[in-house]
Amino acid sequence: MQFRTLSTLAVAALARAQVSPDATGATEASETVSSWAVANSQAAAALAKMSQNDKVSIVSGIGWNKGPCVGNTASIGSINYPQLCLQDGPLGIRFGTSVTAFTPGIMTAATWDTELMRQRGAYMGAEAKGAGVHVLLGPVAGPLGKHAVGGRNWEGFGPDPYLTGIAMAETIEGMQSSGVQACAKHYIGNEQELNRETMSSNIDDRTIHELYLWPFADAVHANVASVMCSYNKLNNTYACENPRVLNTLLKEELGFPGYVMSDWNAQHTTNGAANGGMDMTMPGSDYNGKTILWGPQLNSAVNSNQVSKARLDDMAKRILAAWYLTGQNSGYPGINIKASVQGNHKENVRAVARDGIVLLKNSGILPLKKPSKIAVIGSAAVNNPQGINSCKDRGCNTGALGMGWGSGTADYPYFSAPHDAIKAKAQADGSTVTLSNSDTASAASSAASGADAAIVFITSDSGEGYITVEKVAGDRNDLDPWHNGNQLVQAVASANKNTIVVVHSVGPIILESILALPGVQAVVWAGLPSQESGNALVDVLYGAVSPSGKLPYTIAQKASDYGSSPTRGDDSFQEGLYIDYRHFDKAGIAPRFEFGFGLSYTNFSYSAISITGTAKSGPATGEVAPGGRADLFETVATVTCTITNSGSVTGAEVPQLYITLPSSAPAAPPKQLRGFNKLSLAAGASGTATFNLRRRDLSYWDVKSQNWVVPSGSFGVNVGASSRDIRLTGKLDVS
Repeated sequence: MQFRTLSTLAVAALARAQVSPDATGATEASETVSSWAVANSQAAAALAKMSQNDKVSIVSGIGWNKGPCVGNTASIGSINYPQLCLQDGPLGIRFGTSVTAFTPGIMTAATWDTELMRQRGAYMGAEAKGAGVHVLLGPVAGPLGKHAVGGRNWEGFGPDPYLTGIAMAETIEGMQSSGVQACAKHYIGNEQELNRETMSSNIDDRTIHELYLWPFADAVHANVASVMCSYNKLNNTYACENPRVLNTLLKEELGFPGYVMSDWNAQHTTNGAANGGMDMTMPGSDYNGKTILWGPQLNSAVNSNQVSKARLDDMAKRILAAWYLTGQNSGYPGINIKASVQGNHKENVRAVARDGIVLLKNSGILPLKKPSKIAVIGSAAVNNPQGINSCKDRGCNTGALGMGWGSGTADYPYFSAPHDAIKAKAQADGSTVTLSNSDTASAASSAASGADAAIVFITSDSGEGYITVEKVAGDRNDLDPWHNGNQLVQAVASANKNTIVVVHSVGPIILESILALPGVQAVVWAGLPSQESGNALVDVLYGAVSPSGKLPYTIAQKASDYGSSPTRGDDSFQEGLYIDYRHFDKAGIAPRFEFGFGLSYTNFSYSAISITGTAKSGPATGEVAPGGRADLFETVATVTCTITNSGSVTGAEVPQLYITLPSSAPAAPPKQLRGFNKLSLAAGASGTATFNLRRRDLSYWDVKSQNWVVPSGSFGVNVGASSRDIRLTGKLDVS
């Protein structure tokens, strides 16, 4: 019953995403303010019953490895406040033994499906609550992904701030509808693993607002309970004690009512963190348990007026308000990370893994039509022989790849390996399967020879910098496939003219040598599918569904085309607003596969664009509410068009809307994503794509006035199947 309710919630969310609650979106904003107001009132009443020591306890972790969760605070008996459990992570419960390993964020983004995003969040929240976890440490908007090789890009939703912002909001609202506190992380500018704890991300004000802060504004607007400040410095001051980042931008400009916690051991001072705007320290000590910066030290700082009593009250009240906001003050389960909480959640994993698959090339070999003999090739076609969870925090790339490595992982309850799923389908069809589960060219060539279709698997992996895998210390060293993947595909394609390449990867790889091989008939970008890998892949390979994923990043022709890479010192973010497709468009660089690209087994036509709007030029003037000035979230223009499935099979299309700012605006990217739909259409059927443009979607950040401004003039309106496959154009005139 619970799970059916959550699914219904997800459907309702999709409808709401396409039809705003009223003409302005004010209903949602007022409900958000009201719910926080009630929570703050409850928090204030509780705060009055607490001693100073209680308040210090509620903001201070009890220390590393001193509780049942990765982060813990002490219980407060005077207000019946429990020991708070904070647990990784963004795709499920880390260290859980009977939990779902949900798909990573980047795979979720590749679906471009808000219903699946929200359902995934709701299911993750339900599992966390079932295990007594109060705060599930996700979702991820930082790193945004300006570096294609960034080690943790896969945890988030890709380098476009609009797509990431929508995914953040859907995920957070799903999670918190289940009663768990979400935590938007890592705030802000933590774009690389290399020297992440010492380097400074020096980012100009406009770039901060239009790229890196943008999705956090969506998170705050979605009611997120908590935000995690990051390891790095921002403009030469550590993010976790940076008053401009925490107080000015987050709490004042975005109107964030929740609390800021440190990343684990990211706090550097007692007074600086407290006065700079951090509200909770995690885990409460360094990893040796020796350096403790709050707890008794914070108590002393308050007693000596180095930190005011009012600031301590504010910290504690914010934490309490989030607890009340999510209803955790009544009937919340006890902590049990080992609880069995999977339910039917694997259905969402399979749906996301399937609908996030991006078909990059297809000469007509797919979908497969019961070939009599199939060759399956590559070590990534089978499960890790040592066990699917044998590498702690997924810290290896052995066998099938379902997620990157690091703290943002979960143990697999099972893993549907590609070979196993293909074999099961082949047996049902009466086909035979030959397996070569090594990456050696000779074995690959032998297995591929004589098969009607040869399916070869290649990978690229990355993760968090505390683990090094095959000389990769978090950020990838290059954009080549691992384990001599190019040579493996060459051997297969030389032996078999019907080669299908399946890519499991954390992010872009360079495919030029593979695409140049005449034997390669199809390239299937299967991303990071987690536990339902093989099942989801077979759904697409055999045409049970038509592929409908779209790239959430650009695949370049060469690595240098991206224009940025991790730096050993501080990063000046010289590229400014121009990352991923924004950079490719501005520089006139042809990508191999552009942002938003993805093929189908059917075809779609676009027609009948309609553009209406009431937008007026000038600055935002609304009162500050969660997310920023309230009028920024009002719908001020609507674009519609008709999408027709002109092919012969059912399929889903993702029409995308890109805005071009008028000439009166300061220099800006040629196109910026500002809307998308996902429409499932039977052959011959048509549907209407509706894009509701908010005031913020038409604004740029004006540094001088420190406000969002809608420029006057004609906005270019571009609707298409990708960032470069524009099918319909029009203009929106703003006076």
